[in-house]
Amino acid sequence: MADPMELLRCERDSHVTEHLQDDSVPTETSAEQKKVENNISALFSAYKKNQGKIQLVLERESHAHYLRKGLRYLSDSYECLDSSRPWICYWIVHSMALLDELIPESLASDVCQFLIHCQDPNGGFCGGPGQQPHLAPTFAAVNALCTIGTDETFDVINREKLLAFLWSLKQADGSFTMHIGGEVDVRSAYCAASVASLTNIMTSELFDGTAEWIARCQNWEGGIGGVPGMEAHGGYTFCGLAALVILQRVQLLDLRSLLRWVTCRQMRFEGGFQGRCNKLVDGCYSFWQGGLLPLLHRTLHAEGDSAISLGNWMFDEQALQEYILLCCQCPSGGLLDKPGKSRDFYHTCYCLSGLSIAQHFGSGDILHEVIVGVAENRLQPTHPVYNIGPDKVAQAVVHFMKKAVPETPNSSKN
Repeated sequence: MADPMELLRCERDSHVTEHLQDDSVPTETSAEQKKVENNISALFSAYKKNQGKIQLVLERESHAHYLRKGLRYLSDSYECLDSSRPWICYWIVHSMALLDELIPESLASDVCQFLIHCQDPNGGFCGGPGQQPHLAPTFAAVNALCTIGTDETFDVINREKLLAFLWSLKQADGSFTMHIGGEVDVRSAYCAASVASLTNIMTSELFDGTAEWIARCQNWEGGIGGVPGMEAHGGYTFCGLAALVILQRVQLLDLRSLLRWVTCRQMRFEGGFQGRCNKLVDGCYSFWQGGLLPLLHRTLHAEGDSAISLGNWMFDEQALQEYILLCCQCPSGGLLDKPGKSRDFYHTCYCLSGLSIAQHFGSGDILHEVIVGVAENRLQPTHPVYNIGPDKVAQAVVHFMKKAVPETPNSSKN
């Protein structure tokens, strides 16, 4: 049987010189797609013209300088992210960890002290001091603290109050709201499962019905929507699958249908991923879509699927690395969505995370690395479920496993 990845590469190579064919029926969408392809084509052409003279290089020091500065100073333009401040901490410290950049002890302690002020007295973390506790910044804060991984950071997390906070968001159908009185979607189920599993406050009672609710969010396309019946989306699909991996209930999904959907999201010309069908390529989906493939690979391989490759993640890893290195780096540091867009910490984090996924296949005895460009482009690996370093996941799990699981709050037992 032909290697499915070889067939994928041959198909991409046969189309690499072709741009979108709109059948002479231009639309706003096709015009935007052509604009993106033209911008990327210019970069690809310049690289190929100089191939042999220049190599693809990850501008590590420029990115590290951009990240270090962001932990100490943000411009007025970041005012719109005032309710996402733990996210900024996570995006930066995780990006620095991927680059193998040491965070000075004093700076790590400052991040820790800031996140203490973001923790609500009744449990969970807020988007900023004095704001409302919310599952999204709770996920970000826990990940940032685990990435730093000191006793000081672990001690920040009030596990008893965190468990009470999760119970306050649990719905009768197994889903979770993002905050008290807030919206329900797959993100909340993932954020709850992630922080609960990392901090050893996970119980079967807390997640009763959650896996079944997530499974109902898989639609006819194969991907997962935010809620049952919605369009499949890369971010929601990652959250849904990763949550089911944590809950050990992945078999509830149609995995073959999901695999077909996500592999079709890698753009043939650009090499990066789109988030939904008929959308533009976006660097952040290097992780949200690329990170799905290790999770699918592990599950299908464990089930004995003979079509699963033992040498790659079932997507064109080289093409994704080329897209990130050629099209998503800002010369002055930081990474971005696509050519013509501005850098930001969000895209820096998820472009680097996707680049790491594409570089590292497997683990242990079957570890295999594919590094496009110079050897110094190699990043540290990231855990495809939590998107922090595998060593940091292990460190947090070992630390919190020494502590007893807190009792279920009385109000949740009634």
